[in-house]
Amino acid sequence: MKSKLIFSLLFFITVLIYAQKNEQQTINNSFITFFNQLKNKQIDQAVENIYPKYYTFASKDQMKMILNMTYNNPMIKVEVQNFKVNKIGNPDLVNGEYFSVVDYSTRVRFGTENLQEEMRKNIQNMLVQKYGQGNVIYYENEMAYFINAKSKACAVSKDKKNWKFVLVEKEMKGVLDK
Repeated sequence: MKSKLIFSLLFFITVLIYAQKNEQQTINNSFITFFNQLKNKQIDQAVENIYPKYYTFASKDQMKMILNMTYNNPMIKVEVQNFKVNKIGNPDLVNGEYFSVVDYSTRVRFGTENLQEEMRKNIQNMLVQKYGQGNVIYYENEMAYFINAKSKACAVSKDKKNWKFVLVEKEMKGVLDK
């Protein structure tokens, strides 16, 4: 009898661990798809993978405009070079939706070859303030900044199958708290 109880308990734990890993893999795959859409400048597709409630603070059209200004700007060329998901938290149920935190890191090339020196210095100050001195490197021969960033995103789903995302930035804390 005791061995059946132990076996049942071990089986139950194994099933739970497998389900958790499967959920995290689904989030991982969805986030990689979303991030690759941004990286490949597929703005319309990426906007569809943003958590819909975010659009109560900024419209889809505003988000498209912001993303296009970031990724398709002829003055400042943004190129995501490396991307890695570091950790995915366990989904927690809150008000009928599952939330999970995704920790990820990127290396971004921020080309400034079309800018005046003063504007480059202003951009450097902004990047250093946002990412930290040790994470922003300027290569004069390329006229580009390389940024190593560790970031977070929030994954949200009603069914643990279809995940939407919000990239979490310090500047957005006030918006996300609402």
